[in-house]
Amino acid sequence: MEVDGSASTVSRGSQSIPLQSRRQRAFYQFAQQSLPACKPVLTPAWVITTFLLVGAIFIPVGLITLHASQNVVEIVDQYDTECVPEAFKGNKVAYIKDNLISKNCSRYLKVYKHMKAPIYIYYQLDNYYQNHRRYVKSRSDQQLLHGLGYNDTSSCKPEESKNGLPTVPCGLIAWSLFNDTYTFIRGRTELKVNRKNIAWKSDRDHKFGKHVYPFNFQNGTLIGGGKLDPRIPLSDQEDLIVWMRTAALPSFRKLYGRIEEDLDADDVLLVNLTNNYNTYSFGGKKKIVLSTSSWLGGKNDFLGLAYTFVGSTSIFISVVFLLLHMKNPRPYRERPYLPWNKQSVSSRRCDDTL
Repeated sequence: MEVDGSASTVSRGSQSIPLQSRRQRAFYQFAQQSLPACKPVLTPAWVITTFLLVGAIFIPVGLITLHASQNVVEIVDQYDTECVPEAFKGNKVAYIKDNLISKNCSRYLKVYKHMKAPIYIYYQLDNYYQNHRRYVKSRSDQQLLHGLGYNDTSSCKPEESKNGLPTVPCGLIAWSLFNDTYTFIRGRTELKVNRKNIAWKSDRDHKFGKHVYPFNFQNGTLIGGGKLDPRIPLSDQEDLIVWMRTAALPSFRKLYGRIEEDLDADDVLLVNLTNNYNTYSFGGKKKIVLSTSSWLGGKNDFLGLAYTFVGSTSIFISVVFLLLHMKNPRPYRERPYLPWNKQSVSSRRCDDTL
């Protein structure tokens, strides 16, 4: 094969093919999906075997995943309604907004199965749309990292400043910080709750400044949620860091802390909590969750059920196809005469004729 100086033609023996024409032909074959490719013939045996293999793989994986999820011990208690005094059952919003009324409440949780440490404590909120567009945008990541040195906080409206002074951290997300608290007592001993390292390390190190302190926070007439200690930098305010990672769904859990000792079956925990956070204005619910974990994470049966369902469906389909094939076997055509091979067969015939 020789290429001339202008690189416009390719010589192959006595024939000369223009490069542009070759490119056009290759592009045409690509666009029409007629390039050389592997085109397996899906015979009944191949289809039935494939579905059987999918079922044989998916069902064991699903059962193992489901078993891991079932081994997670979880205790869930909804307390938002039970912690409202009888006198305010008809007007819960008035109760939560009245600072003169005590918000202390006690709940009892019974451990029905041995719980191995660490035991994770979550608070769960339902019907709370943290994914609302205006809510999600109401923050300033640069201010969280650089503090008062960053002045452009227009994205934080309507919680940008108070009394003519900038607010750190600004925005609706920080302003609505969850502020219920929990303590746990077993028998006469208070269980220690570890509240360190509950936030992502990447968030603590790279998104919240180590020398940025709360300033002019929750100083307005309308208080949205919890307050922050102005002596502690934002990188160490892990409650805030956890809360600032907004949830995608209206029902979500966020990590509150960890109990780092085992709980035995039939133990009874006294939970003393402060019911400060207002979910009554929008019909939200509050729950406290105690949960262990497995190699797969927390309790979630969906993945195991999904694998099992797909595997069982695949085996069912393979059996149906097998019965149909045994009842009505379909004769195969000669492979050279399959539709995608007709052109090559015709070409060979033409060549033989010539």
